[in-house]
Amino acid sequence: MRAIREQSNRPGHRRRGAARALLSGALVTVVLLAGGCTGDGDGPSWQDGDAESGPKATASITAPAADATDVPASTEIALTTTDAVSTTVEVKDAAGAAVEGELSEDGTSWLPAGQLDYGTAYTATVTATGDDGKPATVSSTFTTMPEPANQVRVTSFLGDGQVVGVGMPLIINFGRDIPEKYRADVQRRMTVTATPAQEGIWHWVSGTEVRYRPKEFWQPNTQLAYKIQTGGLPMGDGWYGRSDLTVDAKVGASVIMEVDNRTKKMTVRKNGKVVRTIPVSLGKPKTPSSSGTMVVIEKLKETVFDTRDAPDPDNRYVIDIEYAQRITWGGEFIHSAPWSVASQGKSNVSHGCVNMSEANAKWLFGQTTIGDPITVKGTERRLQNGNGWTEWNMSWDEYVKGSAIPYEAPADADLASPAPGA
Repeated sequence: MRAIREQSNRPGHRRRGAARALLSGALVTVVLLAGGCTGDGDGPSWQDGDAESGPKATASITAPAADATDVPASTEIALTTTDAVSTTVEVKDAAGAAVEGELSEDGTSWLPAGQLDYGTAYTATVTATGDDGKPATVSSTFTTMPEPANQVRVTSFLGDGQVVGVGMPLIINFGRDIPEKYRADVQRRMTVTATPAQEGIWHWVSGTEVRYRPKEFWQPNTQLAYKIQTGGLPMGDGWYGRSDLTVDAKVGASVIMEVDNRTKKMTVRKNGKVVRTIPVSLGKPKTPSSSGTMVVIEKLKETVFDTRDAPDPDNRYVIDIEYAQRITWGGEFIHSAPWSVASQGKSNVSHGCVNMSEANAKWLFGQTTIGDPITVKGTERRLQNGNGWTEWNMSWDEYVKGSAIPYEAPADADLASPAPGA
C-alpha cells in the first residue's frame, strides 16, 4: 500500500457519490469556482475562454471533524468529491511522516494500513483533480485518543505459514463478547484475499468467534492472506480492539474422505483421484456415528481415550489409541482399532468413531492435514451444527445468514479484490 492512492474517474470508472459519515462533525469543503458563463448564441462557454473545460472538481473531508480530538486510532478518512478525474489522499503526523493507506473502491473513504498511534495529531489532505487539470485541495487536522484501558484481544486459530486442508475455515476469536450492533463494523475490517480468488464470507458463530469459509471447498494450493484491522476499533461499552492481525497461510492438496454406512467403506480422494478404499466400522446402534460433513480438527499420533466419567456404564473405558484424528467435539475420531478388524467393512461396533486397521490408519494419518473434510452418510444420527467445525454441514444459503453484513454475490471480476467484510 502507498501513502497516496489515485482513484480514476475516467470512462469505465464510477463517479464519486456522497460519502458516509464515519464520525459526526463539521464539514470541510473546498471548491474551485468557475467564472460566470456567457452566451453567444452557439452555446455556453467558460469566461476564461476554454470552451472544452468541464465542471470544476470539488473535495470535502467529512470525518474526522476538523480539529477533532479523542478520535479512535482505527479511524478512516471520510471524503466526498465531485467531477474529479483523479483523487489522492495523504495523511501525515505532526513530524511530517506519511501514513500508508488506501482509498476505497468507491472513493468515499481512505483507510490507514494499520492503526494510528494513540494521542497523536494527524493532518489529512484530499486532492481532487478535474478535467481541466486544476486540483481542489482540502486539509483537516485531528488528534487520536489516549490509549484506552479496556482492550479486546483478537486471535487467529491459524498461524503464518500453516498448511491446511480444503475444508479449513478461518477462525478468529475475541477476548470479549462483541455486541451485535458492533459486529458489522468489526466485520468490515476483516478481509480475506485468496489466490486464486474464490467467493467466501464471514459467519458469526457467537459474539466471541467468527469464521470464514469459501462457497465451495478451497482450491488446492490456494494462498491465503487475511487481515483483521481492529486495532483501536470501538467494540462497545468503552472497549477497543487491542491490535491489528495479519496471517498468511496455504491450502495443501485436496484430500477428501467419504464414508458410506451401507458399504462400511471409506473412499479417499486426493486431488480428485481415488487413492484408497478402506474398510471401516462405525458406531453401533446404541452409539451411532454422526452423518454429515465434518473436518479434521486435530491429529494425535498417540493418545488415551478415557471415558470413565460417561453416564452410561457401558461407555466407560480407558484405552490407548494410535493415529487419532478428531472430527467432532463430542468425541468422534478416525483412528486405528486393531481390535475391530474382523468387523471392519462388515458391521458397526464402535462407540461412534470411524475404526480402521492400524495399517490403514497410519497411511491415512500421513495423507491428511487439519481442515481436510470427511462426509459420513447413512447412519442413525444426524450431525449437529456446532459439534466440531461444521461449516460444510450447512448450505451456502444457511451460512451467509450468519454474516453481520448483508450478503451480495460478487461479479466474477470482483473476486480478485474482495470488499472489506467479505
